[in-house]
Parts: sequence; C-alpha cells; structure tokens
Amino acid sequence: MRLLRVKVIEAKTCGGLLDGFELYFRDEFNINWGFDPLCFIGPNGSGKSQFLQVLSEMFQSVLHTCLPEQERVESNPRLQFILEYLIRVPNQTEPVHVRITREAKKKKQSAILEIEQYQDDQWVSCPVANAKTHLLLPHKIVGYTSGDNETLSLPFLVSRSGYADEVGKRALNEHTKSSEIPDTRLMLIDYGTHLEVLVANLLLGDSEQRYAVLNEANLEDIRSFRCVVQLAHAAAPKLSQRKGSKRKGIQLTDELENYLVQLQKSSTCFDYDEKTETYIFDFWVNNATRAAFEHFWRSTIGLYAALHKLAMLNDLAIPKKTRERFRRDINERRFASRLPEPQDEDKVFRFERVSFTSTRGHEEVDYVSLSDGEHQLAQLLGTFSMLSNPNVCFLLDEPESHFNPAWRVKFISRLLELPTNNGSRKSQEALVAQQECVLTTHAPFVPSDMPREKVFVFSKDPETGKIVAENPNIETYGTTFDAILEACFKVRPPISSVAQQEIKRLMQSTDPAEIRAGMQRLGDSVEKIFLAERARRLDKGGI
Repeated sequence: MRLLRVKVIEAKTCGGLLDGFELYFRDEFNINWGFDPLCFIGPNGSGKSQFLQVLSEMFQSVLHTCLPEQERVESNPRLQFILEYLIRVPNQTEPVHVRITREAKKKKQSAILEIEQYQDDQWVSCPVANAKTHLLLPHKIVGYTSGDNETLSLPFLVSRSGYADEVGKRALNEHTKSSEIPDTRLMLIDYGTHLEVLVANLLLGDSEQRYAVLNEANLEDIRSFRCVVQLAHAAAPKLSQRKGSKRKGIQLTDELENYLVQLQKSSTCFDYDEKTETYIFDFWVNNATRAAFEHFWRSTIGLYAALHKLAMLNDLAIPKKTRERFRRDINERRFASRLPEPQDEDKVFRFERVSFTSTRGHEEVDYVSLSDGEHQLAQLLGTFSMLSNPNVCFLLDEPESHFNPAWRVKFISRLLELPTNNGSRKSQEALVAQQECVLTTHAPFVPSDMPREKVFVFSKDPETGKIVAENPNIETYGTTFDAILEACFKVRPPISSVAQQEIKRLMQSTDPAEIRAGMQRLGDSVEKIFLAERARRLDKGGI
C-alpha cells in the first residue's frame, strides 16, 4: 500500500486548522516498492499528530461505511476528505489506484462516501457493499503512541469501545453469545498493550524474532508470567445474568469462555476462586508451554488478538458515567481527556509477575526493571514482527521518543532487518513493499535515513494559523543531523541556549584572557574556533 494524496475538506478538528489542508505524498509514476516510510517532522503544536489522527479517522469512516460489522463506530462522522492510494490486491499483477471521497454536495446535507478505482484511463465507481471493493481497503490500520496522546489514540479507543460494547451485548443474549464477533481493523499499540505484544511474540515467535525483540535489552527469553481474570470483583459492573449462565459477574461470549479454557490448558498451574470468579494462570515458559500455545493459537497475531480481546473487557470496569462522558466529548470534539485505565486491582484482565532470563549469567530480570526505551523498542519490533500481513498501514507517533541516540540512529535499519513469520530476508522485503508506514518525530535521526521527498516539515502559517507541510530545502538522506536541525527547526548552531548565551557574551568581550578562560569550559564546535580567532585579533590590537 502506498499513500498518494490526502485532502482534508472539513475536519472539525483542532479549531479547523486542518480544513483545506492538502498533501501529496508521492508521484504515482515513481513509486518505490521497497521499505518506503514517510516522516513528519516539526516543532510541538505544528499539527503532525492531529494530521495522523485525521488520517486514521478517514480510514475509520471508510471501514465503518463498507464493513460496519468490523468498525462499528466512527469518531468523526462529519469528516469530509479525499484520499488516494495504491494497493496491491490478490490475482492482479499491477497495484490498483484507489480514490475515496466523502463530501457533502450542498451545505446541511450529509456527506456521501464514494470509492473509485482508476481503470482504462478513467475513474470507475465501486459499490461500497461489494466484496471486491473491500479488497481495495487496508487490512489493518495500526496506531502507535509512546505516551498518553489522546490525539492519535482517539479513533482507536472509539473502535475498541465499540467492540467491547458489542461483546457485552452478545454475551447477555443466549442466541448471539456463540456467534463470531469480527475483529476491528483499527488497532492501537500503546503502553497499555505492551505486554500483550511482548508475550505473544516471545511465546510464538521463532528464535530469530525473540532475539530481535530482546537483544538490545540484554535479555535472552521470557521466563515466567501470570495472567489474572476476575469477572465478579467489586469494580466489575453489575450486569443481568444471561439465561442459563452460571456467571455472577461479567458475562462472556463463547469465544472468550474458550480463551479461558485454552489458557488453563496451556498453564503450568491454575487457580480459581468461585466467589469472585477469579482465574489465576501461571506460566513457566519452556518448549512444552510454547507447544501448548501454538496448538491453540498457531500465530503470534492470533494469540495477541485473544489476549487483547480479554483486555478490552477492562473497559467494562470503567464507571458508566465516565464512559458516557467520553462519548459526549467525542461527539462534541472535546479531547481534554481520554478513556481512563482502571487500577490494576480493578481490571478484568491483567498480567502479573512477568520475568525474563538475562543474557548475562542467565539471571532472572523483572519486567518492571526495564527502562522506557527498552519497553518501547521491544514493543515496536514485536508489533512489526507479528503483523506479517500485506496492506497494513502503520501510523506511528514519535516511535523513537524514549530511545537513546545510538538506538535512534539504527531505528530504520532495525525495521528493515527484522525477521517475520515468513522467515527470510527476501520475504521481509516483499512484505514491507505492501505495507505503508507514516511516522512523526522531533529528532533528526529518522529523516537522515530518508530522501527529502519523503520528509515533510510541519509548521503553522504565521498569518492564517493554518497548518503547512513542505519538503525540507535540503537533501536529508545521509545529511548530518546539524543540517536537518537547521532546515526543520531553524536551530543554528545546534548548541543549547545556555551555552549559546555564554558564547555570545565571550564574542562581545574585549579581553582575550577572558575569552581563552571561557573557551576552556566549552566543548569543540565551529563557534569555539570563532572565539579563538577573536582572541587572536584582540592580541594584535584589533576589536
């Protein structure tokens, strides 16, 4: 999949600053079908995250219209847009050029969604309810945020909430509890899903994948973990009991009941408290544990989905008033807060006591002892590793924010070298050729791995306040970080403010001894050379 063009006609987002915003990502006649990410860079408040949010809302609106059984709710029903991309579909040698438009023809009319494909030198309309049209839609929209960024998270939380509501309704109905509930196509990866990603990868990924995910943290493998499911504890909602059900607390669909059985059969030991309907599953990870999980789930993404569906039940432990307030805020486009996470002891599903084996002396390492950067790297590599499907669109908001500089420099190359479930480097290259990746950053490291036409500098027009995005005025691929900082952030020289003020004061001094004494406190830089030259001129009687 390759994004070509986006136009925001009307977004009802961030005060209308994105209304009328248009961005051409690529030339459709000059497409790179290798790993070809897009990078948004710019200062805080320049609209990068808001644009990612609107882009995800566009796809959510399309999927809600075409596949309402998968995307049950949309977070921005008033959104109007034009979206163009190329996508590869089965049994076709050439990618299909797709254009999706949602626009109200007249004021006060509802916006109408239209899907077209370019065929035989003309645009041909595609029925939104047609199965062939659905092949033209992305397989997954994966959002990633490294913190509590409700901007990008919002449409994904709405999608999750819609899924949880449907699970709750079907579980209460004897006739629907056994029917399959389709997964959402919007998938949020954040700190709250970290262990779901990590455990799934470390149980069902092969040895190369486990090495890629854990190596930088000096970890060899997962050692043990515990899963807790509590359905009738104090914070759980008091729901009506389904006819014929023995459950006192949260009612489950047959699918979720089956997951509990599978976890029990895969566990090393197991305990159940009938009064609180609390399940405790303990796992000592060895080859037999992996064989049991593989028997029931077969793939990393399948196990992740099962764990995530159980985790979605945590939404039911959030007070009803809070959930209603969240929905009102969405409808009114007010995003001061996000749907809160319940306290650990109030969660329906949670992990506990996760430990690893270190590469140094094979000692036990507790999960909580890992740094934010180690968490983030393992989660990102695990996410890309398990999503070995074509036509996935990754929307990553500051994916390297917690990395040290050495890790940031290697971030793109790590993604390229990451093994997938398909095994070989060749299959990885074929896979990423069908996936799209858009990321934001505040650092120069990622743009240095990309050509300038794939880098977009976001800013706000000082006169209109509207958001603007342009390619940088320098070639970014292989460029020094100093040059990128100057081109994208107007930071010149790339020295902190306190040191700059000291250099400025010394440059104004007329005492060469004072200048040389000040130089002793400064590290190497071009500015230090200028100070030495000024001291030399002053020695000769200059000013």
